[in-house]
Amino acid sequence: MSTEAEAVDDMLPITREITREILNKVKQIVPPMLPKFHKGQLGRVAVIGGSEDYTGAPYFSAMASARLGCDMSHVICTPGAAAVIKTYSPNLMVHPLMRESPSPGSGSESSAANTDPEHISAKIIDMLSRLHVLVIGPGLGRDPLMHETCARVLAAARERGMPVVLDADALAIVIQKPELIRGWREVVLTPNVVEFGRLWKGLKGDEDNEVSDGANSSARVEALAHMLGGVTILQKGANDFVSDGDTTLTVDIPGGQKRSGGQGDTLTGAIATMLAWRKAYLDKLWNHNGILTKEQTLSLAVFGGAAIARVSSRIAFDKKGRSLQASDLTDVVHTAFLVVMGEPKLGPKKPKRK
Repeated sequence: MSTEAEAVDDMLPITREITREILNKVKQIVPPMLPKFHKGQLGRVAVIGGSEDYTGAPYFSAMASARLGCDMSHVICTPGAAAVIKTYSPNLMVHPLMRESPSPGSGSESSAANTDPEHISAKIIDMLSRLHVLVIGPGLGRDPLMHETCARVLAAARERGMPVVLDADALAIVIQKPELIRGWREVVLTPNVVEFGRLWKGLKGDEDNEVSDGANSSARVEALAHMLGGVTILQKGANDFVSDGDTTLTVDIPGGQKRSGGQGDTLTGAIATMLAWRKAYLDKLWNHNGILTKEQTLSLAVFGGAAIARVSSRIAFDKKGRSLQASDLTDVVHTAFLVVMGEPKLGPKKPKRK
């Protein structure tokens, strides 16, 4: 074994052969870097979130998407959040289209344009034709106007058949209005163990003590995905479980040991870019064998995003230890990608005819 291969094995310890087999399939949907591609073909992702109190989460999600290799990363947030997020990086396109419920005595801010979710969502819905994937939830908060706006955007995205990743406070929309996503195969939910417990209780109407206590069970993830009509659920935990109700994959690649806030936002951004690359694969933007089905590629994209996020966490933890912060994951997303996937190459070129 070469020194390079040994180094990769040290950074990517895989104990199960099935994990290696899954990753080999994931690599098939990663596009090679070709001169024929033009701007936007390898991913146009938007993160809907960001409010007065939460500006870091949408930034971390969108930047993870960009650092992984998405061509164009957008953040759709409130005006107050936009002013802050724009100072974080000039590489993101920031759109101040969301609105929070006005506080009492806010005057002009209470105009119909700023309080009607139909009016607010219309401008966001107009953007959907220019996007490949939506992430909804990072930094969203629990404001009812924000949630009503997102519900309308979700309905429009479903009509278009867009892949959507729902995380954090957006999961409350699922509990309140499960009909928005039930049976929608292009939706990915990414709850942690506590959030999964809320989903279980809110949707099944009963309390499961083992779920509430943080027990990992692939069977429960599979059951909830099946109840929601085949959406894909990734439950984060010691191992991540990815299930569409029929097939369940276990992401057992070790992550870091520090649980700082914001690491889940790196995960949503990584999944979003993998879903965008999935579209490029399904559209056959490059020559490949094309043997993976649409259904297979969805679970594989989520698995790949989770693997990259976990390796990002471990690389950052190895560098920073207990001082690790979410921004440290952002800095190593590309390194993690190279560890997990490597840089894809096309087969050998045919010799030129003389």
